[in-house]
Amino acid sequence: MNITRRSAFGALGLAALPQMARAQSTFPDQPIRMIVPFAAGGPADFIARVTARVMSERLGKPIVVDSRAGAGGAIGVDAAAKARADGHTIVMASSGAIVILPHLQRSMPYDVQKDLAPISQVLAVPQIIAIAPNLGPKNLAELVAMAKARPGALSFGSAGVGSSLHMAGELLKIRAGIDIVHIPYRGAAPAVTDLLAGRIQILAADVPALLTHVRAGSVPALAVTSAERLGIMPDLPTAIEAGVPDMISETWYGLLGPAGIPADRLAALASAAQAALADPETRQALINQGGRVVGSNPADFANFIRQTSATWSEVVRANNITLD
Repeated sequence: MNITRRSAFGALGLAALPQMARAQSTFPDQPIRMIVPFAAGGPADFIARVTARVMSERLGKPIVVDSRAGAGGAIGVDAAAKARADGHTIVMASSGAIVILPHLQRSMPYDVQKDLAPISQVLAVPQIIAIAPNLGPKNLAELVAMAKARPGALSFGSAGVGSSLHMAGELLKIRAGIDIVHIPYRGAAPAVTDLLAGRIQILAADVPALLTHVRAGSVPALAVTSAERLGIMPDLPTAIEAGVPDMISETWYGLLGPAGIPADRLAALASAAQAALADPETRQALINQGGRVVGSNPADFANFIRQTSATWSEVVRANNITLD
């Protein structure tokens, strides 16, 4: 009798093993840390918090936003790259630290291809190509013609060497075949101020930085650097439509984690991100930032990173750009 009872209990124990294994492998089993490699209150912080709300609901655990600002986003990305690869640490990185800085700095603390696992691209924010109020051109073709007639006479501003605004201007030089002089600023705001005052002639800035001024008629907007027109500015042509081929430049934000995250956990994180970006309230909040909501899967995001990295590598080499 005792033997029979022990056998029965043994059978029950064996039957429970798969269920116990599933319980032990449940993901996530603790709060997730989402590193934001910029100061609190900025665009990346906003995008992270908006996206984290629905992701947290989908995953069933809190997502804690952790600001790690510095070095153009590299400090926060490096912290994520060196975290334990169990899926509980991710980073809301921007394009600069992933596809631009590695081509400008000889020594990087991480290797994007080896040390990071793409999860999902979240948002892509193109630039508006705007000019000083009294410069004269009515469209991008006229600006290009003016620049070709006066090589080296026109200047374009940026938020600093290596910023996405700088890269947009450098890409315009290559794609349009013009010679314009780069004037770096410490952030987009002072560059916008000098554009309004006519101290620089051209600025390709992320949509939110110029949108209010464009709508107020303070600065002429000539084109947007996305592949398609923006819903919030349907009358503004793309640079490609305006005659500059392959002129696509966007500041994008996406989720990555340390390399080695198990495939099922990576898929769970991507699924949660896609669910967040399908949520109407989240989508609208992100669209209001002047961007294009993406929500790609890990494979597509990895391919996108490779493609855009190649583009900015070409720009850096062709224009001999350095951080020195």
